[in-house]
Amino acid sequence: QLQLVESGGGLVQPGGSLRLSCAASRFTLDGYAIGWFRQAPGNEREGVSCVSSSGGRTIYADSVKGRFTISRDNAKNSVYLQMDNLKPEDTAVYYCAAASTLYDSRCSRYDFGSWGQGTQVTVSS
Repeated sequence: QLQLVESGGGLVQPGGSLRLSCAASRFTLDGYAIGWFRQAPGNEREGVSCVSSSGGRTIYADSVKGRFTISRDNAKNSVYLQMDNLKPEDTAVYYCAAASTLYDSRCSRYDFGSWGQGTQVTVSS
């Protein structure tokens, strides 16, 4: 079974930045689309950003466009989420997950599996 591990979360002030990493063990990520999702207390898990297996196609939620950047380094077997100009409403547990392909133009949790354990991001002054 695919196993993904997220890291890089933490506490940051509004306007600050964090970079999340999603790494895999015992398998290579380069054959999979990878998505970043987040879930705040009381909310459903929502898609933040997804990237195709080649890295050539990316999708962003409207709420993070212009602030977050997804990237992948297949040589390092990792996918990253650079988060800039963070806002309190970005506070959530962030998860990465894998899919065999990126479907249409959506970044939906229903297309992804092999979830990591999540990393907490808290944006607060």
